[in-house]
Order: sequence, then C-alpha cells, then structure tokens
Amino acid sequence: MVNVSIYALLAIKAGWIVFIVVMALLIAAVIAMYILGKKAQKKQAEQQEIMEANKQTVSMLIIDKKRMKIKDSGLPQSVIDQTPKLMRGQKLPIVKVKIGPQIMNLISDEKIFDSIPLKREVKATVSGMYIMGVKGLHGKTEVAPPKKKGFFKRAIDTLQEKGGAKPLK
Repeated sequence: MVNVSIYALLAIKAGWIVFIVVMALLIAAVIAMYILGKKAQKKQAEQQEIMEANKQTVSMLIIDKKRMKIKDSGLPQSVIDQTPKLMRGQKLPIVKVKIGPQIMNLISDEKIFDSIPLKREVKATVSGMYIMGVKGLHGKTEVAPPKKKGFFKRAIDTLQEKGGAKPLK
C-alpha cells in the first residue's frame, strides 16, 4: 500500500513538472513573438517613411489588374530576385498600366486594389513600383460592392447584436 502512494506522488510531481516546463516554453514563445513583432513594426515604419519621401503623382491608364504570383507577374528579374523565398509563392495585387508611351506592371497596395477602376485614366500616387493611392481623373472612381457575409459571420453578428456587444441595425 505504501509503494502505491509513493508512485502516485511521483506521478503527480512529474505531471506538475511537465506542466511547468510547458508553461515556461509558452511564455518564452510569447516573449519572442513580442520582440520580433516590435522589430518588424519598426522596420515597416522606416519603409513607410522612405516610401512617403519618394512618392510622386502620375497620370496613368489602367489596362488590367490581377492577383498573381510574383514570378508570373512580369516584374523585372531584379525585383523577383530581391524578394524573400517565402514571398515568391504568395499572390500580390499586380496592375498593368500605361504611363505615357510605356506599358509596365506595378504592385498595388492591398487596401486600394479593389477601388482601382479598369480601362480608365487615373492620377495615382506612386513610389517606385508601388501604387499607394488612386484618384479618378475623369468622374468618380467606383468602389467595389461589399462582399456577401458567410453563414458563420452572419450568425456571429446576430449573436453579438442580441448579446448587446454590437448596436442594433
């Protein structure tokens, strides 16, 4: 009987040790993610400042726009070589434009990609090969209609309204 209780105590102590080790690893992972996030945020802020300093307004004709992989986008090979390996498989918003007599492919900001009109002349804010903003030159720019909500999104919204987390419509 005494031997059983000693093994039970050792099992409980081992369980607590495993729990403490797992918690320490989780805390270390959270701290590492926080530090890496701060560094990435600083780097992104520096890049945004550089882009703001180099931006210029250009009149261009939008020919086509698509989301495609960077290797299929028609961008210069030097740009493709400079991108990280993980980014090469990701789809980017690519816009084919005519600036003056020259036809080129540019990368668009994800926020404005849906509001870029096709087959229209626009004034765009460009920094290098990156379109930062678009204004309609003739008439208004069309905003894409909002996407339909899925079943789960609608269910969550109705539950939040009934629970008082969201104001009623």
